[in-house]
Amino acid sequence: MTAPLDLDQLQSFCAIADCGSFTEAARRVNKTQSAVSMQIKRLEERLGQTLLTRDGRSVTLTLHGEALYSRARKMLRTNAEILDHFSDGDLAGSIRFGVPDDYAVRLLPVILSSFQRTHPKIAVDVACMASEHLLEGMRAGRYDLIVFTQGTEQNYGELFRTEKMFWVASHGGRALASDPIAIACGPQYCIWRKDAMEALERSGKDYRVAYTSSNATAISSAVLSDLAIGFLPESALQPGMRVVNDEVGLPRLGDAQIALKRASHAYGGIYDALANHIVQSMGNLPAPRTAEAAE
Repeated sequence: MTAPLDLDQLQSFCAIADCGSFTEAARRVNKTQSAVSMQIKRLEERLGQTLLTRDGRSVTLTLHGEALYSRARKMLRTNAEILDHFSDGDLAGSIRFGVPDDYAVRLLPVILSSFQRTHPKIAVDVACMASEHLLEGMRAGRYDLIVFTQGTEQNYGELFRTEKMFWVASHGGRALASDPIAIACGPQYCIWRKDAMEALERSGKDYRVAYTSSNATAISSAVLSDLAIGFLPESALQPGMRVVNDEVGLPRLGDAQIALKRASHAYGGIYDALANHIVQSMGNLPAPRTAEAAE
């Protein structure tokens, strides 16, 4: 009978894949760097494949490593679920959680406050910033869980909500009639900006980027102040905004994808408690009042 894979080796492998560094991975799994290196050597010998490519201080996954990574994550998750099943202790501890400021207005007061009431022994330390910075922070080991809004193709996220994106303007404002039309949006690395600009280019609509900020609240303020029009997902719409339909020739936008990403250790226990609460609560968020009802 073939002996099972070593979960401790898989945990170290996933930690390296997450951060791209043997040194940082060793810190995360509380081992020496030499011990982690030996674990990876034994894992590669066991599987008969090279899993990691080392280029100076940079470490990347090979094709075999990519194939192992998602499967190793599943094994770590199953292991955590088994331990949870046979544990009768109260959930307690702290979680480093990141959320885009696009969703902080609705997510923090509604969802996290209810979580704290049902799990008073779990302390959630929250950071609000752009998805790109949250993903960078996850790689650097600053978060246990994040919600992000770039989809799941290359970030191993767990997609749990899809929302329509809308062009929005201030009620009674004149920015919509500007020529070229003035746009408020995120910086160039923002995926929503990229999608919107590509849609505008395809449609031939003349525009100018009049207001740029990485802060969602600032962009919403620019729209509400009638400095420009903007584009937001359904759950980020605010009173005072009017959804702009097709009557002014603006192109249709692609949907926004909202996903959850975990550190490789963040399965079971307190992490599943928060992750499940967020997925269930955001999945049931009602659409905000928009258009004429927004006031």
